Amino acid sequence: MTNSWMRTARWSAAATVAALLVTGAAIAPAGASAPAEAPAAVGAPAVVAPVGHVDAAALRAALAGLPDDYVRGAMVRVTGREGRWRGTAGEWTGPVDAEFAAGSVTKLFTAAIALQLVGEGRLSLDDTVQELLPGLLPTSYEPITVGQLLSHSSGLQKPQCVRPGTPVEVVTSAVSCGTPTTPGTAVQYNGINYFLAGLVVERVTGRSYAEELRDRILRPLGLRHTSLPADDWAWAEGGIVSRASDLERFFTALTRGRLLRPAERSLLFVTPAIPGTDFSYGGLRRIELPDGGPVVWGKTGSNRGYTSGVFATRGLGRVVVYATLPTGKDAAEETARVVDIASAAFRGTA
Repeated sequence: MTNSWMRTARWSAAATVAALLVTGAAIAPAGASAPAEAPAAVGAPAVVAPVGHVDAAALRAALAGLPDDYVRGAMVRVTGREGRWRGTAGEWTGPVDAEFAAGSVTKLFTAAIALQLVGEGRLSLDDTVQELLPGLLPTSYEPITVGQLLSHSSGLQKPQCVRPGTPVEVVTSAVSCGTPTTPGTAVQYNGINYFLAGLVVERVTGRSYAEELRDRILRPLGLRHTSLPADDWAWAEGGIVSRASDLERFFTALTRGRLLRPAERSLLFVTPAIPGTDFSYGGLRRIELPDGGPVVWGKTGSNRGYTSGVFATRGLGRVVVYATLPTGKDAAEETARVVDIASAAFRGTA
């Protein structure tokens, strides 16, 4: 989520990016604003010697051309059993593990909390928004389940009328125009699903989303550099600020089952029985990287001038966290740069 998204452009950009990701592209929204304290100097890539099967030469080549007209800088961190590597390029002159706005990677945290509540018997994927949050959606809407929110199969329309505000105000403005489709019949990436999921968490627990995030994930995992700024209205959909090491720790704990019971952990890799779907009930996206690359699972994000992502192979042999500083000049060119980085980071893995 970006500040420019207040003009609703980010919602349509996210849908476009979702389509691109099917063929291996990653998020690269137009109109992203610069970070509040963007590095001023241009630096050469800084790397640590690789171990194992990581293709360091390919990663250096993917970063070598930065900055350019489309991406001002980038950071990549590769971990896992198959080796480690890290590097920066261009205007990312701070450390690899500098904090950045993680954007829609936040959705994985929200989905994890929802699945924890399912495992505790306090929530079901079949519970409906209308039962849990009565009066929030128009009465004409068909029942939408929690599982459909998490997997982006709710049928909610693109929020062309969305306005910033409280989570309830964001939802009500988003559904104030347009027409939904039948829930459970198609997948359409939509951030409103996760505003609703955050509200469901609050309704079920009787506590704020921020408190649940802190007590269920941040403190247990020791994520000391991950936070939810109170001034970011992206909230449970895209408000988290983090760093690469924290995101790697969270993603590893999530997929290994440290945060979820076995039944709910399995849902991380289960997608609805809808043709063409690639989002799971845990909010993870399944992506087949181009040119014979592996199948990876994870999530992209964008907010406050950063685009980012965390992805891994199913067995966690390779875990990749990246972030870039896009210029907003050309979304397709930005996407091409990120595809190069992702493909290099996963090269050599099964």
